Amino acid sequence: MSEIYELKAEVRERAGKGAARAVRRQGKVPAVIYGDKKPPLTVSLTYKDVYMKLHGGGFLTTLAMIDVDGEKIRVIPKDYQLDPVRDFPMHVDFLRVAKGAKLTLEIPMQFINEEESPGLARGGVLNVVRYTIELEVLADAIPEALIADLTGLDIGDGVHISDVELPEGAVPTITDRDFTIATIAAPAVLTEAEDTGEVEEGEEPELIGEEGEEGEGEDGEEEGGEKDGREKDGRETRED
Repeated sequence: MSEIYELKAEVRERAGKGAARAVRRQGKVPAVIYGDKKPPLTVSLTYKDVYMKLHGGGFLTTLAMIDVDGEKIRVIPKDYQLDPVRDFPMHVDFLRVAKGAKLTLEIPMQFINEEESPGLARGGVLNVVRYTIELEVLADAIPEALIADLTGLDIGDGVHISDVELPEGAVPTITDRDFTIATIAAPAVLTEAEDTGEVEEGEEPELIGEEGEEGEGEDGEEEGGEKDGREKDGRETRED
């Protein structure tokens, strides 16, 4: 589980687009804290702090402690908006997280021991079906990532959710099947060769009956030549 980080915030007296633009002109990021059966709280955060956490990875799956004028509120980011041109953070939504709360989050997948996979060693390709898994997980047990071990997997084998160790109390939101996360696929070149029936480089095609036919033809020409010669010699002898 990632460590909880802290952000300092100030209460915003006004809400709305105009007030948000005024906050951004001051070099800050407008935000809203909601949930836990309490009224929404509009705040502003330091731009640098938000930018660093947003681009540091795991932003939407890591708990944060927001210090609002001395009051500390435990939250998790639920959504954010970026400037479509400059990629700057424009707004952040935070959800209050009560003690013992359960959250639904998209947890990233991480694949290990690729060198221990016979299929990959033979030129196979790791085909990732799901890069994240949606879990219902306890707020105090959010994993940084789910680990899939590729040891021993050959071409045609796959990783399913049942092969992944989940945190205590975590449950996938898909419960009606043992869904696939990744497979070891055959190399594209090999697959195309099998589909088209092309002969591999260095392999000569089998020529059935070619040598026999050529041999008979050559023998026939020689035999015919000798016979013609004998007939010609006979005619010349009789004339003499």
